[in-house]
Amino acid sequence: MASANLYNKTGESVGTVDLPASLFEQDVHKQSVYETVRCYLANQRQGTHDTQTRAEVAYTGAKLYRQKGTGRSRAGSARTPVRVGGGVAFGPHPRDYSYKLPKKTRRKALLSVLSDRASEERISVVENFDMEAPKTKEMTVLLSSLPHDGHHTLVVLHPETENIFKSLRNVKGVRVIRHNELNTYSILWADNLVFTQDALKGVEEVFGS
Repeated sequence: MASANLYNKTGESVGTVDLPASLFEQDVHKQSVYETVRCYLANQRQGTHDTQTRAEVAYTGAKLYRQKGTGRSRAGSARTPVRVGGGVAFGPHPRDYSYKLPKKTRRKALLSVLSDRASEERISVVENFDMEAPKTKEMTVLLSSLPHDGHHTLVVLHPETENIFKSLRNVKGVRVIRHNELNTYSILWADNLVFTQDALKGVEEVFGS
């Protein structure tokens, strides 16, 4: 069974925790991971890009010069796309890039990346604790005492730990997320995952079989 080291709020190791096999001992399905990340990034796009067509360009509508007798080609408008400052013929316009994936595909991808991080021993669990007020320094000391490699850490918390959330949200290289918001992209971004005990139970309740 997959396991992770358990730490107290000061960063001292106090034992190990068994990780749920339904989440952390699954086969890695690369295609599901790829499709889920692609969908996630597409859904983040605002799609507000826009260009002006020849009907929208602020130019005079008058004919540039007379039709005959100049020796030049006939020109009827300064707004044509072939002229500098004219409209764009096939430019981008606002659109919605978002789309949906089947729930089974998204779940398979999530279990794949969780199992991958567990197999590489990049998961840590911290005992439940609370803070009377947000204190970034205390949380920085805790994270620095954990034996982590890499530059990015994802901290998964229970929704009720608001002061801990506020203490972590401005720390460089750290992202903090509620357990019910856990997603494939955030896990792949992180080199290390840190769960509180309540958050680990919450993840099992939400995403476990």
